[in-house]
Amino acid sequence: MSDRFQFSVSATDGRARTGVIQTPRGEIRTPAFMPVGTAATVKAMMPESVRATGADILLGNTYHLMLRPGAERVARLGGLHKFMNWERPILTDSGGFQVMSLSSLRKLSEEGVTFASHVDGSKHFLSPETSMEIQRLLGSDIVMCFDECPALPSTDEVVAKSMRMSMRWAQRSRDAFGDRPGHALFGIMQGGVNRELREESAEALKAIGFEGYAIGGLAVGEGQEAMFGVLDHAPGFLPADKPRYLMGVGKPDDIVGAVVRGVDMMDCVLPSRSGRTGQAWTRRGQVNIKNARHADDPRPLDEHCTCPACTGYSRAYLHHVFRAGEMISGMLLTWHNLHYFQELMAGMRAAIAAGDLAAFVAEFEAQRAQGDIEPL
Repeated sequence: MSDRFQFSVSATDGRARTGVIQTPRGEIRTPAFMPVGTAATVKAMMPESVRATGADILLGNTYHLMLRPGAERVARLGGLHKFMNWERPILTDSGGFQVMSLSSLRKLSEEGVTFASHVDGSKHFLSPETSMEIQRLLGSDIVMCFDECPALPSTDEVVAKSMRMSMRWAQRSRDAFGDRPGHALFGIMQGGVNRELREESAEALKAIGFEGYAIGGLAVGEGQEAMFGVLDHAPGFLPADKPRYLMGVGKPDDIVGAVVRGVDMMDCVLPSRSGRTGQAWTRRGQVNIKNARHADDPRPLDEHCTCPACTGYSRAYLHHVFRAGEMISGMLLTWHNLHYFQELMAGMRAAIAAGDLAAFVAEFEAQRAQGDIEPL
């Protein structure tokens, strides 16, 4: 185990890469999918269960944790890892996206953002400096720069103005982060769907220098075709010897497409949120367990899956507990979804290492095209 933050690529296949991020808290195998633990918990899961699915790293939300229970309290209680009983790496976002998306009352300036809490309406201020301090108190291993993420579609003028302010904030984040051996700070590329703005943002970030680089401002309403259009060039603007993190993505086909285009890390609430709403992701696509067709079905969600939901329970049972509002429904479906997402990542890592990613992607697409198994 390394006492420093390091990244190495062990194999490539086209633009796709597989490798390892070394941290003092353990290795992160890439491409990596990071389950989202918004409020210091992956909803409906115990930390050891999340690890059992194959997750090497979790994501925590600075915005939510600063409001409740508070970063100072988390620090007094030993830091986020001890607080939530997860001793492996944690990445925290900067809070910028949540401020923009959750707070109806906010005031943006060059200095930062003043906003009203969605919890109790209390007023708060976030800037690059306060975001770095909050993330330091939380003790996360990978810290994200504070940035602004404009919703798409927006005009190039709006996107350019926002991106350039985010680049100024990136320098302030770097300055405030300071020297923290064993911890990493990631810069965040912005620029919407404009190639020139993306390249300008990447050049600004490289001039500052970061331990990793994120591609932000996507999966915010632009659609998959536009997102892939950006990913066809954006990863190549970033240093090849540093991790590339696509923020907030996504559905399985989004993830596969991103990895093919050179992305190393992703996160999304989808597996856990879908699990709580009766949706399961399988090799053959999405299954809505709430549908009446499952009420008498003794078969598992996926006969090839080794998760507890598939090895111990039928579709009929999962349908019943969801309809009955039982907590075990969200627990089992979330476990299954996280297991499937991690299995997908492991499959891509192996395929890249073997130089066989194209065949893996073709099989992935062929299975999904079949759709769910026929009703009994």
